Amino acid sequence: MAAQKRVLDDAVSAQEEVDFPRGGGTSFTPLEVKTIRAEAVKEADEKLFKQDSQDETKGKKRKRKHQTGVGHVSEKSERTRVEHLNYKKINVGMRILGQVVLILPLSIVVSLPNQMFGHIPITNINTHFTRLLEAEEQSIDISDDEDENVDSAARIPELLDIFCAGQYVRTIVTAVHASGTNDASGISKSRNEVAKASKRLELSVDPALVNAGVQKVDLKSGFTLSATVKSLEDHGYILDMGVQDTSGFLSFKDPGISSYKRNLSVGQLVNATISQGTSNGRTYNVSVDPTTFASSCLTEVSSVSSILPGALVQGLITACHSDGIVLQVLGFFDGTIDSIHLRHGEPKVGKKIKARVIYEYSSSPIRFSLATVDHLAQLEDWTGEEMEDDTRDKKSIRDSYPIGTILDPIKVKRVEAERGLFVEVHPGVDGFVHISHVSDEHIPSLSTNSSWKPGSLHRARVVGYFDFDGLLQLSLKRSVLDQKFLQVADLSVGEVVKGTIKKLTDTNLFISLSGNVDGVIWPIHYADIMLKHPAKRFKLGSTIRCRVLVVDPARQRIFLTAKKTLIDSELPILSNFEEAKPGMTTHAVVTRVHDKHIIVEFYNGLRAIIPMKEASETPLKTLTEAFQVGKVIRVRIIATEEETRRIIASVKQTSGVDTNNINAIEIGDTVDATISDIHKDNIVLTLQQTKIRALLSLKNLANQRNLSLPQLRANLKVGEQLTGLIVVTRNVDKGIVIVANKPKAKILLPNNNSSLSLDDAAIGQLVDGRVTRHTRYGALIKITNHIGGILHLTDALDDYGAVDVDRDKKQLVLSTRASRLHPDIQQNIVDREINAITELSVGDTIRSYIKNVGDHGLFVSIGRSLDGRVQIRELFDEYVKDWKSRFHNNLLVKGRVLSMDNKTNKVELTLRSGELLRKAYSALTLTDIHEGMKVEGLVKKITDYGLFIQIGESKLTGLCHKSELSDNQDADIITALHGFREGDRVKAVVIAIDNRRISFSLKPSHFNYNDFGADGVEEARSHLPLLSSEESISDLDVDNQVQPSMSSLSDGGTDEDEVDAMEIDTETPSFIPATSEISAPEHGSLPFLGGFQWNSNHQYINDKESTETSDESDADDQAIKKKKRKKRIIEQDLTADMHMKAPESNADFERLLLGSPNSSYLWIQYMSFQLQLSEVGKAREIARRAVKAINFREDQERLNVWIALLNLEIIYGTEESLDLAFKDAAKANDSKTIHLRLAAIFDQTDKVEKAEEQFKRTCKKFGHSSKVWTLFSEHYLRRGRLEDARQLLPRSLQSLERRKHLKTINKFAQLEYKYGDPERGKTLFEGMIDSHPKRWDIWSIYMDMEYTQKNIHSLRLLFDRVLALKMTSHKAKSYFKKWLEFERKIGDAEGAEAVKQKAIEWTLRASNSAS
Repeated sequence: MAAQKRVLDDAVSAQEEVDFPRGGGTSFTPLEVKTIRAEAVKEADEKLFKQDSQDETKGKKRKRKHQTGVGHVSEKSERTRVEHLNYKKINVGMRILGQVVLILPLSIVVSLPNQMFGHIPITNINTHFTRLLEAEEQSIDISDDEDENVDSAARIPELLDIFCAGQYVRTIVTAVHASGTNDASGISKSRNEVAKASKRLELSVDPALVNAGVQKVDLKSGFTLSATVKSLEDHGYILDMGVQDTSGFLSFKDPGISSYKRNLSVGQLVNATISQGTSNGRTYNVSVDPTTFASSCLTEVSSVSSILPGALVQGLITACHSDGIVLQVLGFFDGTIDSIHLRHGEPKVGKKIKARVIYEYSSSPIRFSLATVDHLAQLEDWTGEEMEDDTRDKKSIRDSYPIGTILDPIKVKRVEAERGLFVEVHPGVDGFVHISHVSDEHIPSLSTNSSWKPGSLHRARVVGYFDFDGLLQLSLKRSVLDQKFLQVADLSVGEVVKGTIKKLTDTNLFISLSGNVDGVIWPIHYADIMLKHPAKRFKLGSTIRCRVLVVDPARQRIFLTAKKTLIDSELPILSNFEEAKPGMTTHAVVTRVHDKHIIVEFYNGLRAIIPMKEASETPLKTLTEAFQVGKVIRVRIIATEEETRRIIASVKQTSGVDTNNINAIEIGDTVDATISDIHKDNIVLTLQQTKIRALLSLKNLANQRNLSLPQLRANLKVGEQLTGLIVVTRNVDKGIVIVANKPKAKILLPNNNSSLSLDDAAIGQLVDGRVTRHTRYGALIKITNHIGGILHLTDALDDYGAVDVDRDKKQLVLSTRASRLHPDIQQNIVDREINAITELSVGDTIRSYIKNVGDHGLFVSIGRSLDGRVQIRELFDEYVKDWKSRFHNNLLVKGRVLSMDNKTNKVELTLRSGELLRKAYSALTLTDIHEGMKVEGLVKKITDYGLFIQIGESKLTGLCHKSELSDNQDADIITALHGFREGDRVKAVVIAIDNRRISFSLKPSHFNYNDFGADGVEEARSHLPLLSSEESISDLDVDNQVQPSMSSLSDGGTDEDEVDAMEIDTETPSFIPATSEISAPEHGSLPFLGGFQWNSNHQYINDKESTETSDESDADDQAIKKKKRKKRIIEQDLTADMHMKAPESNADFERLLLGSPNSSYLWIQYMSFQLQLSEVGKAREIARRAVKAINFREDQERLNVWIALLNLEIIYGTEESLDLAFKDAAKANDSKTIHLRLAAIFDQTDKVEKAEEQFKRTCKKFGHSSKVWTLFSEHYLRRGRLEDARQLLPRSLQSLERRKHLKTINKFAQLEYKYGDPERGKTLFEGMIDSHPKRWDIWSIYMDMEYTQKNIHSLRLLFDRVLALKMTSHKAKSYFKKWLEFERKIGDAEGAEAVKQKAIEWTLRASNSAS
């Protein structure tokens, strides 16, 4: 700024030193000046109004009639044009009147004439304000953590305290930036469009620059200028007016001081009017009354430089044009007024008017641009004062026409080809449409004959304001008219909006809502759950539905949420403290979880606290087990504290119960309720109609139903309705009531059975009864006081009535089957009634109840008088040791009849799934087959062109062509085809039936998870014993069932029931994820990491453990085979596990590679498999195949295979094969990486000489790389060759660029500390800090290395040396903190106290030096 001021001062001094000064400088007396002025006015009148006939006869001048028809203009006026201000005409040093429209923390945005904007940086206010800023910065540097010691009154005021929107300021241009460049103040990064528009012009309001040309003799009463408060005295303020050898005095009694919202402070800018001068000629009394400042008129000056922008002057109109008028200012100077700043009304030549100077032309002689519009002439805010209606008295122009208002129609008044359109919005209210806002298409220039000709009507939208010119900023672009939001303030909190994903970063997601309006979503608001991979969900350019979370118009920020719970929520939107009322229920997001409370956030940053006792109805050990950050919860406001503006909420009371509803319920009322939750001792109910929560004791309900607690819990379901409950008590504070069942009345027997006797009872008669007891044979039912009956399980329902009379036991045999009770109605009978063995046949599938669990099997009840037996071997498909725990009495099972003995009335059953599924396809015919049908079959024959598959045990056979084996067109089909064996069970889909020929397909794309696992397991599950509600399928030990990868279940979105159904086999082989980097072998073999895992534990095992486990497993398998020698082998469906089982052969690997050809892990495992078979050549071929098959974009995968091939060649290959592989790898990958990897492999395999030779070749070829030299040095140091390692440093510095020297020396020094001599490392560090004392990072590394040596004395000396250097307080603080940490770890208490004392001394020393 000093340089700019120097340039401006030089320009002013050069102007004063010319021989013939511009601006009317004269040595005449005042009387002579008045005489000359009168003669000039008379001469001007004669030339303007007199008909000059000589001009017509001579033809030297043409008669030009004024376009407005008011007369002729002089020759001088013809040469004066009305010009507009633009960037090309603005020069440094030009003075312009502006109006403050926006105040930012570090700058002020000013509206300038002719729709322009500029900004005033905080350092361009004035010199006094700048000194305060510098002093403030020094005080902050000296005491970072001692803000409480700084007097708050001494702090400088904010820009908002000394400036206000609408204030008129006199500015001077200090810099004009080129279009597209970023200004140094950073205002171009602002989100405000007006602020961005102001970045090109940098202004200053410093009176020392603005008033630099004012002559001291012109400082008379009524002269106006801007001044700065210099100091505060006893009776007023001393002002700096920017005029040499002058100062101003503003008395406390001046009435204008009351117009400021606070006391004036040093550095504040004021608009002052000279009241009178003092006798010494250096001090002037001034006034800051705004009325006096606006009405003071300048009548005469001694120099043109004394005419400042904002001065009210008198002028004489000398010419009128279509775009403005020309006038003579103060009788000597030329001036113009364009049509924008001209007051409405017809101007007349020769008329004297008062106008205000708004800027000066940089021309010779100097000309001025003036204004006569009311808001500029009176220095008031633009309010649209000339509107015909009375709206201006009620609200401002911004309230009348807010941004985004659609105006239809507007009328074009004037067209400027290069600038835009001037339009009439309303009588007295005009607007301006820039040429860039006329149409969405690019328009180089406008024409009066185009669609936007004068008088045409259009539809427009308000996009901003030109406050200084008194114009609305409008746009005719269709995209702007259709835009939903134009600014941040247009959105409301809680509004649901749709946007487009603009950008996704690691910390947030940017959403484009409309035009320039963007919003941001923080990671905790991506979804209802935390997303691990948000990039998979949010694709650039896709549409997303959000809800507005926070709207901050001041900072131009919008925060959104994509949580579905919040978007779909119909609960009230809570966005401010005043809306929070006790009893309100709404959604909130957990932001922090503490030990004793939770912090939740509503909308607009409003937060609430949830105490631990209100977090849950059940006790919680820790809040973190139930609440995670980002979780959406339903809360209820229970209290608000007005003083602290604190909100207390509850999760436990989220039922939202109204106190009045609770009071309406009286104790003793009978209510109905619905079960909402079941706890350990109570049931949580929701009362119908009132929706009030209630509690019911489980014991009370169990007594009422004559059930035990376990039986009651098994029978109860959420959503079940309970009726006839009695209100026992109520708690209004907690919003809950206690209910109980009505006391049981004595149950009377039905009256219609009173006349029933045992002799009168007939089969088929309907009777009423009461269940009295349950036995193993059935339910005992009391019919009358003397007659009872038994209801067998098989007679209870048609889908798992007296039917007989036992006169000996005086007992009736009863049935509640619907087919018996209502024989005239057709019923859907699932389980038929079986009373005799003759009603069964071998192969029938039936369901029955377990009657007894014995040591040798199960006894089941088929009918009332017919039982069956299931031997142990017929329970499961495979051997199960603890089989009794899987069954209990009255458990429903499904089986098939194996044999019957009519004489002994014995029935043998089987529950094995294999037997149940054996004849599934036996009855299939060709007419039953259709395209798209999925069937199970056996591979009958393998040919070169495909597989012949037989459907189940039917006689239907079809062909699966080899092209239908894989979805991958580039796969090795021949190898995959030979991977099948005759007799393999597969699952296929029918793709065509042509002339009794069936075509199959085995492509994985035809099948999903249910085809392979869910259906088969569900079918087998239906034949297994049905479990009670307390058991799960996962408890069964059913072997040889293939379990799909659980990762595929999670990706596919399988529901919980399907997941449980698949958790049968707990010993399924799984693959271990491939590591990103394959390490080299250590003991002469090629142990590729991540071998196949054959058990469920995801851990790596070494060879020894693997061998032992294998031996044990073989022994167990042999033992089991002996026991199962007579058992039939069940064929497995190989299609189901072909993509999941661990590979056991070449065919298995080839099949896996068909689906994952880019997996280096699979290729390397395939190589390892071949090496186990001593097939080194095949392993080498596989590696070559891999680098060709892997996609060229998968650089890392291909690199892994190349490294594996190098390992193979080093261990099993020859020098020639290794050299060939190395050269090929270097061509296909980054050459430096391959060179370093090969050297590392040699080093790890203890091939020291080859490693050294490889490092030398690498350093020779890549000597410009610092990494190569440091790794070579590390190799030497690890081997104890210290001298060789140290000789590498000078050699490396000769090869490396100079900019890499310091980095390399630093690394060598660290290696000395780690593997070599710490003293040598210390020497290297000393050299670096001597040559680069300001490299704080080197100091820190040096200290860390010394810390590894536990040398506290050396560390203390280092800290003393570094703290003696000049540094910021922040850096010194970090060093003291590190020093203190070292003292506590390896030092002593005295050392720690000494560090604290030195920190205090350093702070005091820095404070004294700053002052």
